[in-house]
Amino acid sequence: MRLVDFHCHLDLYPDFEALVAECDQLGIFTLAVTTTPKAWSRNNKLASSTKYVRAALGMHPQLVAERWREIDLWERLLGETRYVGEVGLDAGPRYFSSLDRQTEVFRRILRCCAQAGGKILSIHSVRAATKVLDLIEEEVPDGRAKFVFHWFTGTAADARRAVNIGCYFSINSQMLQTDRGRALVSSLPIDRLLTETDGPFTSQGDGPARPRDVGQTVRHLATARGLSSAESAAVVLRNLKILTA
Repeated sequence: MRLVDFHCHLDLYPDFEALVAECDQLGIFTLAVTTTPKAWSRNNKLASSTKYVRAALGMHPQLVAERWREIDLWERLLGETRYVGEVGLDAGPRYFSSLDRQTEVFRRILRCCAQAGGKILSIHSVRAATKVLDLIEEEVPDGRAKFVFHWFTGTAADARRAVNIGCYFSINSQMLQTDRGRALVSSLPIDRLLTETDGPFTSQGDGPARPRDVGQTVRHLATARGLSSAESAAVVLRNLKILTA
């Protein structure tokens, strides 16, 4: 099966460079998201020599309180990539105090992407899906960018709204281990689903999940949607090709 890991923090693994090579050798389509624009250069350098790994230019909402001034660097680098992430909002208790600043930064990101055109964003939306959708609708005209909600935890109404404006969803194995997560994934259009690990923030066995472990998500997705594993993998690959066409 050809696998897709559309959200993985490759640069947070101790064997970063070897892991990039492993993804390429195994033919796993991997989006290496970053958390700050200062991480972009090395990620891009390693990914640019591969067939299957792509680097995304990020500004993680959980780091905005301390790193918001890096948005100027982020804007200067945007022209070097089609992929943007991890970006978005986090209104969880730990990060709620910076939500206004997060909103300011995310709004700038959306405006820049709308102006540039053709960008694909991997979006964080913890307790903030409605606000994220509001900002997308306010700042990005139809067709100017594409959006993939990573580890979506919004309401059913938020999910329907996201579907209606053309968003995709990258799902991981941990999401499919809860009744709520399975219900959400089962309700989403199958042509909007991608797979991810969100490694190293998810586990596989005794260690952090690696892109090769996304096969477990494919199998869980197959069970949730009444497909074979091969059919599930083929659907995800087809969705990726349409997204990135």
